[in-house]
Amino acid sequence: MLEPNGPLPPEIYWRRRALAIGILVVALALVIWLVLTVTRGGDSPGTTQAAATSSASATSKPAGTSSPPPPTTGESSAKPSGSTTAAASASQVAAGTCPDQSLAVKVTVEQPTYKTGENPVFGIVITNISSTACSRDVGSGLQQVSVTTLDGQRRLWSSTDCYPDGAPDVRTLNRGEQAAFMVTWSGSTSQPNCAGDRVQVPPGAYAVVAQLGSLRSAAEPFNIA
Repeated sequence: MLEPNGPLPPEIYWRRRALAIGILVVALALVIWLVLTVTRGGDSPGTTQAAATSSASATSKPAGTSSPPPPTTGESSAKPSGSTTAAASASQVAAGTCPDQSLAVKVTVEQPTYKTGENPVFGIVITNISSTACSRDVGSGLQQVSVTTLDGQRRLWSSTDCYPDGAPDVRTLNRGEQAAFMVTWSGSTSQPNCAGDRVQVPPGAYAVVAQLGSLRSAAEPFNIA
């Protein structure tokens, strides 16, 4: 049936306009869907995720294969360390007796001046000056502390005159290690084998020297006032 000529009523005009816009939107949606389908190549989201997972697995496998294997038992750094310690212990055991050239002897005075009647106190310090550990008997029978005039010409007293015997005292000294001893003097003179009378020394300047066998310290001065 033909529509009459002339303008359409408003309600018919807007109804036809809405229908045309709807048809245009549907056509545009179909075009967009076709473009996306061609671009993705037909893969669904599930397929894409599986492919990514497979790729990650394939990548991690060569990395794990190329890493070096862990060291086997017995190849750790603890083994050389233990061998070094054992070698050092064996070396120390085989060091033997300290020769004279491996030791140094020093004498000390507790204070520079003593009053008459006071008992001067002397120290003996024996040091291993070598590069290896060694052993030596440093017992009191081998130690000797002597008091002389300041010029060293006259000996007035010695720790071994009246007490020549002493118990052995074997010490193993590492490099730089020291053995220290103290000796107290009564201030009286003495002679070998404790012979003769012992008398108090007069006020004056004196010197003290320490020995270990044939090793001898430098003289250390002190005063009795």
